[in-house]
Amino acid sequence: MADPEPPAPPLVSCIIIFLDEERYLAEAIESIVAQGYRNWELLLVDDGSSDASGEIAATYARESNGQIRYLTHPDRENRGMSASRNLGIANAQGELIAFLDGDDSWFPDKLQRQVALLGEHPEAQMVCGATLYWHQWNQGGSADRLVRTGDILSGKDAGLSLLEPDRLYRPPELMKRLYPIGRGVTPSMSGIMVRRALLDAIGGFEESFRGLFEDQVFRAKVFLGWPVYVSSDCFDRYRQHGESCWQSTRATPGAREARSRYLAWLGRYVNRSGCRDSVVRSGLRRLVLRDRHPRLAMVLRGLRARLGGGRRARLY
Repeated sequence: MADPEPPAPPLVSCIIIFLDEERYLAEAIESIVAQGYRNWELLLVDDGSSDASGEIAATYARESNGQIRYLTHPDRENRGMSASRNLGIANAQGELIAFLDGDDSWFPDKLQRQVALLGEHPEAQMVCGATLYWHQWNQGGSADRLVRTGDILSGKDAGLSLLEPDRLYRPPELMKRLYPIGRGVTPSMSGIMVRRALLDAIGGFEESFRGLFEDQVFRAKVFLGWPVYVSSDCFDRYRQHGESCWQSTRATPGAREARSRYLAWLGRYVNRSGCRDSVVRSGLRRLVLRDRHPRLAMVLRGLRARLGGGRRARLY
């Protein structure tokens, strides 16, 4: 009797959303084309671009023999990052899904390593790792920096990590340790891989969050309900430049409004999820107080520091 055929490797649906990314989009696409893992499809979702990036995406799709598809919203409308990711998910055929922003790129073995990790850890619904904060793409830029999920980047604890890598974390542990409840860096959207079943279970991305905090909403859903494997490996390059969505909007009045809206949503979601973890709930109350009454929060922090309670027993 002949040996049974080994199972086919799972199809990975790669989703790039973009808006006016003609400067970087081809490089992002090429980083997927160069993957050593070959069983992938790529969905290029145009969120209403007015530059040449739509033409770049359409050209790659035409020349790909169906492995790359170009998608737009009806009437080429701009509907925001969450709706664009959902459009990609709705058209995805893979059992695994990975996201890449239009100005970032993947290392050539990203898909191979993450597919293997999800195979080794069947309970994990998402895998994430370290990210290279990428400056040297621009000649004369500052040194690149490797940032692990869970690292503390500022303050007197900078350089420490709140996570032990290469292990599975059950909910709501990551919610307690990572931003905004905790202090650790959250995983890059370009550095994760998730099971399609997870996205179906959580309802994808919240389309009312068009830009800022749309990724935090997604991660909160995952961290509150699903096991995540945190790897020490680095999977993606996160391009640092002033034209990115975060850099261009974080100092605007809309950024604070978006944060307030996110915290209000998070409070409702924590209650709806049934999470009773004391660290999550007290951390959320602290954030809401700081957001609504910043002066009062500052006074309370000063009182705690004078009474010797300024540094909590746990870093998160």
